[in-house]
Amino acid sequence: MNPPLFPEYLLWGWFALTALSAAYVAWDLFTSTPEMKVMKWGWVLVTLYTGPVGLLVYWFSCREPSPGTHEQFVAPLWKQAVGSTIHCAAGDATGIIVAAAITGYFGLRMGVDIWLEYAAGFAFGLFIFQALFMKDMMGMSYGEALRSSFLPEWMSMNAMMAGMLPTMVILMSRDMRAMEATSPWFWAAMSAATLVGVVVSYPVNYWLVKNRLKHGMGTERALGKGGAPQEAVAAPAHAGHGLAAMPHMAGMSHGLPVAAPMPAHAGHRMAAAPQEMPGMDMSSGTPVSGLRKAVVTVLTLLMLAVGYWLAARYGDLSMRPGAPMTDMPGMAMPGHRM
Repeated sequence: MNPPLFPEYLLWGWFALTALSAAYVAWDLFTSTPEMKVMKWGWVLVTLYTGPVGLLVYWFSCREPSPGTHEQFVAPLWKQAVGSTIHCAAGDATGIIVAAAITGYFGLRMGVDIWLEYAAGFAFGLFIFQALFMKDMMGMSYGEALRSSFLPEWMSMNAMMAGMLPTMVILMSRDMRAMEATSPWFWAAMSAATLVGVVVSYPVNYWLVKNRLKHGMGTERALGKGGAPQEAVAAPAHAGHGLAAMPHMAGMSHGLPVAAPMPAHAGHRMAAAPQEMPGMDMSSGTPVSGLRKAVVTVLTLLMLAVGYWLAARYGDLSMRPGAPMTDMPGMAMPGHRM
């Protein structure tokens, strides 16, 4: 019988650090950093899943270093791609984790479980985090936003699941306690799976943002707290308070007019306009050909196939919660008969 990967007290230590990390990210976002509302919740959710690692990523890619500098700080393409990946993970990973908890409760076989999780992750990401939360920013109806988001979200989901699927299955095969949401090992496995999923899906999101198929990081100063254009949801800036200039806020305009910059008054600092971000304005530039989209879509499906192969090769897709797992070398499970 193999022992757990590490003592359980270390697991609870990780959970404590995760709670502190998520609390700090939430506090900073809702008091200081002017990120869009949907991204605020996205960062909080992903930090809950990834703990101190999520905090570090947030610190170096999104946290406003000083007042009025967020637009310029998040302008580089790699940070825009981080924002897209976090948005993807917040929707997809949440759907996967919720589905895993439900299927574990009903004792479904892992081979069935993973595809229900895939469907739930894609549905939650597309119908809620993409179409519902982003339709105002995209200037579309809900139906139009669904159609526009379907392919980019599917690509992102394939890449996310390509990382999460084998991680979940292999860890749960080693210790079947991780299949039940009432066990701390379940949350440890989901944390590890989300981390791997974020890493695997980042290159795909980078390509999507670079080619104007997905949005990146933004700011509520230009797009409003709910993602709508500032002029549609707020009155002009109060005298003495500058509005951030956003002529090149790549990945966040979606073809909508952005509020004109307000002149700065004496004694009040305006946010510097961000650097040029080629390939980030979703309303302009050369459209991506159907062939290129098809090629990248196939590549994400191949990634998913590799993830499934790894899960089948090094895990047990026939296992179910509470049932003895078939004999696999090196896969003995604490507390279960082999």
